[in-house]
Amino acid sequence: MEKRIGSSIRLPHPPSIRSFASIVGQKEGDGPLGHCFDRIELRDDFGEKTWEKAESRLQCETLQLALRKSGFDAAVLDCVLAGDLINQCTSSSFALREFGIPFLGLYGACSTMAEGLLTGSLLVEGGFCKRAAAVTSSHFSTAERQFRFPLSYGGQRTPTSQWTCTASGALVLTESGGPPYVRGVCIGRIQDLGITDANNMGAAMAPAAADTIARYLSDTGTQPSDYDAIVTGDLGNIGTKLVRMLLQQEGIDIAPQHQDCGAMMFDADAQDTHAGGSGCGCAGSILCGHFLPQVQQGSIRRMLFAATGALLSPMIVQQGESIPGISHLVDISFAKEDGTC
Repeated sequence: MEKRIGSSIRLPHPPSIRSFASIVGQKEGDGPLGHCFDRIELRDDFGEKTWEKAESRLQCETLQLALRKSGFDAAVLDCVLAGDLINQCTSSSFALREFGIPFLGLYGACSTMAEGLLTGSLLVEGGFCKRAAAVTSSHFSTAERQFRFPLSYGGQRTPTSQWTCTASGALVLTESGGPPYVRGVCIGRIQDLGITDANNMGAAMAPAAADTIARYLSDTGTQPSDYDAIVTGDLGNIGTKLVRMLLQQEGIDIAPQHQDCGAMMFDADAQDTHAGGSGCGCAGSILCGHFLPQVQQGSIRRMLFAATGALLSPMIVQQGESIPGISHLVDISFAKEDGTC
């Protein structure tokens, strides 16, 4: 069987997602999906002295929980793939420095969970790793300090802005096991339609999600109706409308199957989160807390997970540059192949 199909990759021996875990902050736990997460942390500082240390603790504890669920010790992992929003991915490197696991640091902004799952699946399916983990996190206070304003500044947020989630998701991949399985992937292409407003991430990322989803559907000869869910993250309420519109212009209607993690995390009116949630941990925690359990149980038979990221830095935005977007896609299934489990 050919692995390469157009610009997508089919995995003839689908890796198994053996375990998954999610931990979120109190605001996320108060949202519509609060019941889905493994743990809701009531203290956003996680008992640490700085927000950055708090995020590292969040990511560390989420990976530990996923490992406990898998029955593995950290020492048996061949590789861990991790990333976050903070400069040089310090939340991840500081979180994982005590684990002693071969480490690949990733930066895909809010697409990092999809990038980690995609890369880990290729390593396991290719026989380069027997067991691998993917983990990501974000924290409202670390992201606000780096990308926008110090919290004490009290800056007013625009209606198009999204709320960075304090959340983390982690999963463990193995060569064999039960569902969920990863059956295919599509590596994103950078898309840039000239959005310069750092408070309108949904508009910056929507073209990348549309491009990746369209390419995978075309490469695999499938239709949106072949999937129970087509999940993006984190386009938020504005980006959700835009990605559907962009795909509709190509004759692809994903509206009946489409759900967006950024739009799902909060009650925008009751929780005053404007255009929805964002951050690496948003899509990561919702994948691991809400969607993967449904695939494992078979209530979702097949889904596409296309997390999205805005590849910006504060300095580049201040220089007037536009914001490139990226979206990586993973095809996740209850069955190893059509008709089998």
